[in-house]
Amino acid sequence: MKALKSIVALALCAVLLTACSNGASKNTPGSSPDKASPSPAATEPLETPEVTATPNYGDAVPEPIQQEGEKEPVLKVYDTAQNQVVEQELEDYVAHVLAGEMKSDWPKEALKAQAILARTFVLYFVTEKESMYEGANISTDIKEAQAYNTEGIDENILAAVEETRGEVVLYNGKPINAWFHAHAGGKTAMSKEGLNYEGDEPPYIQSVDSPDSDKAPEEDASWTASFTKEEVLAALQSSGVSVQSVDAIEVGETGASGRAITLKIGEAAINAADFRIKLGSQKLKSTLLEDITVEAGKVIFTGRGYGHGVGMSQWGAYGMAEEGKTGEEIVQYYFKDVAIQKLWE
Repeated sequence: MKALKSIVALALCAVLLTACSNGASKNTPGSSPDKASPSPAATEPLETPEVTATPNYGDAVPEPIQQEGEKEPVLKVYDTAQNQVVEQELEDYVAHVLAGEMKSDWPKEALKAQAILARTFVLYFVTEKESMYEGANISTDIKEAQAYNTEGIDENILAAVEETRGEVVLYNGKPINAWFHAHAGGKTAMSKEGLNYEGDEPPYIQSVDSPDSDKAPEEDASWTASFTKEEVLAALQSSGVSVQSVDAIEVGETGASGRAITLKIGEAAINAADFRIKLGSQKLKSTLLEDITVEAGKVIFTGRGYGHGVGMSQWGAYGMAEEGKTGEEIVQYYFKDVAIQKLWE
């Protein structure tokens, strides 16, 4: 009976909160005043996800952070601001991450989707990885974990965290690798395509049409980036590609989303995702490339989207929230065959 009441309460919250979603600005500067147009991907009926209490606490929550009575996990967090390891309840950590990853004036259901992924990210990290900081389960360092912001926490952030409290994305009872990115450029990527992921392609990752909001900054949706030949040559050589000059670059193999998997420079080739990191991922915003031109000592890339393209698009979540989708529906649109389960009260 208690579980049934929880399900009813969560469903009622989702209905009420959807009506409160409104326009917003993103972490990146500038936003379009135009309302997002309905997209086929955003308007298709989605099966309402069931969020339930689960007996899988011991399987899904890594042992080092488990608490007696299946209560909220407690983390040992290396706080880079304090230069020390501190104990922190997981939901408080998630609130700080959500404030770092998304502006609080975004639609609430987009915030809730991000909160669910942020929580899942923590469990996956503690299960599969080891913090670079001795004695810590995870840190506030974005180089190993997620963005972390103390000053950005407000009532909207806290509400999104509280209303998804304990909710985690599982595949076969285990936390998923909860990838997300800023803007998909209309289509999300497979992990090998967008990240050059070395393991087997996770079964829950898929390439789907992404209803990225028209309110996204124009420079995230479609962009041009110019580099000198010397910059490109240095990036290639530091990646172990033996070339002496850059006279032409073209896309080689492409993936399911149309993103470049390889780039060809004469007889040489390089993985596009790795090259993007070497050249500068904030300037070469994605590998969803539309044109590459070499002229007047410069290499000019034209493309769409911002980020690796794997998992949930934040601007896609924004668009879906504005179309009335819940946080849980948004997550289950981007990830295949996953369950969203409530692991603690």
